[in-house]
Amino acid sequence: MKKTLALLAALLSAAALFAQEPQQNEQPQQQAAPAPMPPHRRPQLMPGQYLGFSGQTSVTPQGSYTPDFKIDGSNAKIKNVILLIGDGMGLGAVTSAMFANGNELTMTNLQTIGFVRTQSVSDFTTDSAASGTAWATGHKTNNGYVGMGPDGEKLTNIPEAIAPYGYVSGVVSTDGLAGATPAAFYAHQSARGESAAIWGDIPGCTLIFLAAGSKKEFDTLPLSTQDAIKGQYTVLSEPDADAFANADKICYTAVNVGNGRGDWLPATTQTAIDFLKARTKKGFFLMVEGAHIDHEAHANKATLVQETLDFDKAVEAAVRFAEKDGHTLVLVSADHETGAVVVRKGNFEENSVEMTFASRGHSPMMVPLFAYGPGSKQFARVQENSDVSNMIRKILIGK
Repeated sequence: MKKTLALLAALLSAAALFAQEPQQNEQPQQQAAPAPMPPHRRPQLMPGQYLGFSGQTSVTPQGSYTPDFKIDGSNAKIKNVILLIGDGMGLGAVTSAMFANGNELTMTNLQTIGFVRTQSVSDFTTDSAASGTAWATGHKTNNGYVGMGPDGEKLTNIPEAIAPYGYVSGVVSTDGLAGATPAAFYAHQSARGESAAIWGDIPGCTLIFLAAGSKKEFDTLPLSTQDAIKGQYTVLSEPDADAFANADKICYTAVNVGNGRGDWLPATTQTAIDFLKARTKKGFFLMVEGAHIDHEAHANKATLVQETLDFDKAVEAAVRFAEKDGHTLVLVSADHETGAVVVRKGNFEENSVEMTFASRGHSPMMVPLFAYGPGSKQFARVQENSDVSNMIRKILIGK
């Protein structure tokens, strides 16, 4: 017994000695994690830092549209491509809007679904400028760059590439015209914040229809820039049926596309489709952006549901046209996810949903892609945003 006690004492002494300081090639033992900080003592977080904020909203259901799928995935000739980009619209935004809207959206009624990776050259988590440029040009670039490569070279966007073949193009956005996503389809600047320079690229671009919420900004531009744009486009600040019917090129700088804009996005999407179709026999490309999904997610507001529903009405306008036309491919996706949105619970009877935001910034999560029309099945995979752009170009002009 004495021998056993002596041996035990020796072992304990040795353990205590070795525990005092780790050896040179050993790692110290990890300390236990501190207890969670009470909510009232948590520090204020800067944009992009993680938190755990929940939001709840309920909506009046707007229904959805389900097309027939006779042309979906067919080998019919594709004359037109409509790309709809929900800014910041990840799976959380789509799911929350779907649940709140009676478990249905036009985009989720479609049968072809893929996923898109969004990383930029400079950052694991992209911004709208780099992702918009990848969607527009088929090339990845640095965050902050609009229509420019990482080495500062101008990149050819889809409207520029297809114009020599007789195609016409347009953009519609609930952002301003100098916003990163619409700008990527006509401008070439290495700083997304250089709004005046981005506006200065409009007179020389190939777009024939531009529409976004830009009246106030347009009015503050240098007169030389305003005059250059007016020299190329019929400039409107309100809908004008006569101009939409007769003008060769439209720059529609709408007064209000923020809160209270009504059906501006779906209505203007339809106007753009009609305008472009009437001015070409070859075909057209149209990009439509729902920008305020991102705005609400950055603010951690559950009203991103209403913004996603508004965007879905624009998707419906595009799908209805494609179904009737028979030669139009519709693609619905996002430039990136914002808010790291997770749906916590909902109530179908009350058309309500509750979600948690894990971030006030963008996240690197893949975003969904929904497709409808001839050739849609080739997008039912995991792909880069730049891959989708290059496929659009190949579909329309073969390269």
